[in-house]
Amino acid sequence: MAGDTTTIARPYAEAAFEVAKAEATLDAWADQLALLGAIVEDPQVAAQIGSPNASSEQLRDLIFGVAGEGLSEHVQNLVRLLAQNKRLIVLPDIARLFAQMKTLYDGLRQIQVTSAYPVGDAERDELATRLKAHFGGDVDLTIEEDPDLIGGVKVRAGDVVIDGSVRGKLERLSNDLQF
Repeated sequence: MAGDTTTIARPYAEAAFEVAKAEATLDAWADQLALLGAIVEDPQVAAQIGSPNASSEQLRDLIFGVAGEGLSEHVQNLVRLLAQNKRLIVLPDIARLFAQMKTLYDGLRQIQVTSAYPVGDAERDELATRLKAHFGGDVDLTIEEDPDLIGGVKVRAGDVVIDGSVRGKLERLSNDLQF
């Protein structure tokens, strides 16, 4: 389902990003969309959104009620449009996609690194330098440890995955040896 909702959310996120960029309100939009995404992910609100008995107007008013007074007119219009089209459930995906676009626009790439072993400061700096050169921009590293990798690292930057782990190499070798 995540892929489906991402596909649905992408045009909304792109349109919102263009409006926010034109108005120079990227930070405000990102904050408001993150809030809306969190509201929609709340189990009680999600149950209401999934209910066939709740009207679009009721759902819209519920979200506005929980969000409070802090939503700009354009963000309110987005919520109205999503409610009308019965697509409020994609708000978390819109928020995530918008945040990714903003990060790229700001020239900073969010990169998830998974390592088989703890990564020290010197190794982290070396990794950041290499990834900055590879991706052509500043990087923000989040590093997790996963002993199941056996050795090496796995790097994820958006849709790009670089698997330099021993486990990944063994899996590729196994696939190559199968007939």
